[in-house]
Amino acid sequence: QVQLVESGGGLVQPGGSLRLSCAASGSILSINDMGWYRQAPGKQRELVARISSGGRTNYVDSVKGRFTISRDNAKNTVFLQMNSLKSEDTAVYYCNADISTTSDPWRLRDYWGQGTQVTVSS
Repeated sequence: QVQLVESGGGLVQPGGSLRLSCAASGSILSINDMGWYRQAPGKQRELVARISSGGRTNYVDSVKGRFTISRDNAKNTVFLQMNSLKSEDTAVYYCNADISTTSDPWRLRDYWGQGTQVTVSS
C-alpha cells in the first residue's frame, strides 16, 4: 500500500508565495517521475510540473519562471515552490508519482494524493 500526502496549500494574496510538499510512504521500492497537477473549477486537470528521479524538470508555460519543482529522494518527497502567485493559479493541486512496490517490483504504477487547495485572492 502506498500513500501520497500533500501539505502546504492555503489562501495567499496575489504576488505571494506558497510551498507545497508531498510525501510518499508505504511499501515503496523505487520512485520514478514525480509531479504536480492542478484542477480549477470547471476545468480539466492539467500538468503543472514534473521531475524525474535524476532531477530533470519540465513545466507548463504559464508557471515557468515562477514555480520550482524539486525532490528529496531520501525522503520520497516532492516540493513545489510557487512565487508571484496569480489569481489564475487558484486550483486544487494534486501530487502524482510513478512508483514500484516491494510486492510488485517490476511494475510502475501511477499514484495520486488527495489534493490541496490553493486560493490566490485579495
